[in-house]
Amino acid sequence: MKKIAVLGSSNMDFVFTVEEMPRTGETIKSLEFHKVPGGKGANQACACGKLGGDCIFLSAVGKDDSGEILLDSLKRAGVCTEKVLRAEKDTTGMAAIMVNAKGDNSIVIVPGANKACGKSYVEDNTEVIKEADVVLTQLETPEEGVYQFIEAAKAAGKTVILNPAPAPEGIPEEILQGLDYLTPNETELNKLTGMPVETLEELEKASETLLKKGVKNVIVTIGKRGALLSNEAGNRICPAFTGIKAVDTTAAGDTFNAGLAVGLAEGRPLTEAILFANAAAAISVTRKGAQTSIPTKEEADELISAGNEPGSRACTDIWRLPQG
Repeated sequence: MKKIAVLGSSNMDFVFTVEEMPRTGETIKSLEFHKVPGGKGANQACACGKLGGDCIFLSAVGKDDSGEILLDSLKRAGVCTEKVLRAEKDTTGMAAIMVNAKGDNSIVIVPGANKACGKSYVEDNTEVIKEADVVLTQLETPEEGVYQFIEAAKAAGKTVILNPAPAPEGIPEEILQGLDYLTPNETELNKLTGMPVETLEELEKASETLLKKGVKNVIVTIGKRGALLSNEAGNRICPAFTGIKAVDTTAAGDTFNAGLAVGLAEGRPLTEAILFANAAAAISVTRKGAQTSIPTKEEADELISAGNEPGSRACTDIWRLPQG
């Protein structure tokens, strides 16, 4: 098993279950409330650990109860947290999450201690990057730190995965050129490219613009349809698992990204790594919460085995040649 280094945010999630999302100016009642560990970085690190990865996490939390709870959750998942910064002044980051009856969510983030994960923090942890084989990061921490992480990893010859969430208006081309894998969802792909993403053909065209800017592989998560893989060989659909009843999509994308990282670290071929990621994400949406919804490696592999009948699950190959 190759080593995985994750840089990213740590938040305490305040999760409100609602029938429908409130409209502007509307006050509604929450059906349930839960306080659970979260943050895109911490979710991905936790998922890497639960899915069997050898993972070290770079992040920052406050010297408060929320920070202790987050670190404990990661340690129980088998994640190395010795390099997580304990911020002196800022409290642990927070997120207010509303989940409706369909399992869709809406999130507001308070960065808090995550602001400490800048360029200097990454530079102080260069050895972590050098000792890793696969690196994974997102954009909930300061961009300067994320970009330094990517540049250092690329210079060291590591496999680099960027989950561009929350999506910025754009990513510098020199950063895109350092990416082995870029993993947006449809909304993020639209924001990054400014192109329509309603149809499969539009998704392909938008993905191909990122390939032309230097990204080696674009993997777009497309919900119930699965994932679209675009690279120099063409465009390939890895369908999602069928018969999955979603109750909460929080951390599904994070679980997918971790599954991809773990699959690659294990040496699985790319389509099999995506299959593993799809399986892990499929299980996560059937459970409530962020880190509480993440499955184990055994559960993900069991779902793959159970869905191994022809036509029942993912990576039935649909190829299209690059357009233009």
